[in-house]
Amino acid sequence: MLATTDLRGRDYDPATVLPRAEVDVAAAVPRVLPILDRVRTEGATAVLDLGEQFDGIRPPSLRVPAARITEALETLDPAVRASLEESITRARTVHAAQFPSGSEVELAEGAVVENRWVPVNRVGLYVPGGRAVYPSSVVMNVVPAQAAGVPSLAVASPPQKDFGGLPHPAILAACALLGVDEVYAAGGAQAVAMFAYGVADDAGAPVCAPVDMVTGPGNIFVAAAKRALLGTIGIDAEAGPTEIAVLADGTADARWVAADLISQAEHDPMAGSVLITTSPELARDVTAQIEAQVPGSFHEEQIRQALGGPQSGILLVDTLDEALAVADAYAAEHLEVHTVDALATARRVRNAGAVFVGPYSPVPLGDYSSGSNHVLPTGGSARYSSGLNTVSFLRLQQLIRYTETGLKDLDANIASLSTAEGLPAHGEAVSLRFR
Repeated sequence: MLATTDLRGRDYDPATVLPRAEVDVAAAVPRVLPILDRVRTEGATAVLDLGEQFDGIRPPSLRVPAARITEALETLDPAVRASLEESITRARTVHAAQFPSGSEVELAEGAVVENRWVPVNRVGLYVPGGRAVYPSSVVMNVVPAQAAGVPSLAVASPPQKDFGGLPHPAILAACALLGVDEVYAAGGAQAVAMFAYGVADDAGAPVCAPVDMVTGPGNIFVAAAKRALLGTIGIDAEAGPTEIAVLADGTADARWVAADLISQAEHDPMAGSVLITTSPELARDVTAQIEAQVPGSFHEEQIRQALGGPQSGILLVDTLDEALAVADAYAAEHLEVHTVDALATARRVRNAGAVFVGPYSPVPLGDYSSGSNHVLPTGGSARYSSGLNTVSFLRLQQLIRYTETGLKDLDANIASLSTAEGLPAHGEAVSLRFR
């Protein structure tokens, strides 16, 4: 199921040996453009029609009635409610600590620049509802936005046949726990378009106001809609299939490593599960454990497809330094470290969405209850981007406060620079204040 590539004794570029899913968001953009245009021109009716077309059911209304959100919480399994509440508490603690401090810098007499952080005004949060149900994604999107102080939040999640065209009750219940009452039964590219353009009903009455930013994971069509609408809205990222890499030496427990690789494979047939190890014995034992653990699992066929795909595999290397170089080239969404002195190894990692340190910090912990965020960069984008966090919903705004004295000190500097750039009116705008 999981093929091994032996890199020992070879001279290679780590970037050329990586298992990787082939996902072409650009190719999907033309397919979503008609959807986006239809929502822009036809409004709420188009979103409802497209929900019926793609999700197999027409929502009774685009916006979910507040009473149904309350009802979902009241009927939620108490154990699930307690688990969500614990996840929310931990996530709020971690994300509150991410809020950056502002600063006020006095450069000279009468020359002050203030750095202040301002939240985005309105955000649309997308929660997928296809292969699985993700109340945890409600938590991961809403909590950092609330920690940032975003004043207006709306959630969209696909309508479900089994629930009369409403989003899954667990998603509605999570919204209720977080105090979000603006929820829409909308999925796919049409949900992103609804947020970007805003929609009204056939009589012209507003149904959903446009947002400034859309966040949250989704399928390739959600990612394509985000790409097409970037500029009309801000986005967090174009999320691709989930992925896990495990960096391990011979001290790792093969049974646990196999279970962690399998856990991500059950998300999606295109999910990536990669083991990077210095130990041929571990590679052999993990392969055997996968063969033992997969049969009879809940998503067996899906797991087999994911582990057998080109995006998954075992990379056998000579040294820990080499393993780290391969891990940094891969830039995994989730990276587990199972080595001697795992913390020291983890602190050497530069490229990963989130790093899970040691055998008792598995990726499923981060999916639900660690306090960290599980909306993370995929497809190697951890080389240059971060997971969703409080700062994702903030903008740095600078307040420039100069007095007459402060400006006069720079009169000659600005005049010379503006002349050098061929923009003398810039210098004149300063100099005339002192004549």
